[in-house]
Amino acid sequence: MDAEAKNRAYDELLGELGSLLEGIEDPVAVMASTVAVIHHKLPYASWTGFYRVVDHDLLRIGPYQGPVGCLEIAFETGVCGAAARQERTQVVADVHAFPGHIACDPTSRSEIVVPVRDSQGDLTAVLDVDSRQPAAFDSADQRGLELVAETLRAHL
Repeated sequence: MDAEAKNRAYDELLGELGSLLEGIEDPVAVMASTVAVIHHKLPYASWTGFYRVVDHDLLRIGPYQGPVGCLEIAFETGVCGAAARQERTQVVADVHAFPGHIACDPTSRSEIVVPVRDSQGDLTAVLDVDSRQPAAFDSADQRGLELVAETLRAHL
């Protein structure tokens, strides 16, 4: 998808999420619904899901779609851990070149991970999207998924 097509997809996705999540404050329902919308709107996504913060330095798998993921990830390891530790989005064109990458799915080639904060502003999870395509994610994905994370704040 080119940037223009991605921007249209994210506009549609955000509109759909806004309607779908209206009045919903159950974090599991919010995360599961968000994952379903993202996974079906982005044809290059092979794995889409959340890793929830369960301790000050540990993430545990939350709602997701795709092959089985890692059940737990320490903040010190992997792209998800880096996003949680640094509290900033990670866009990785080649996951095999990322120091400390965890190969939960050996067919994954690129990844984007966005920190997700709750209504108080505390890190509550990371949103992880993988692709079997190299360099599948770009600034359009970063912008779109960061807007998704911001939309979720009111519901978490």
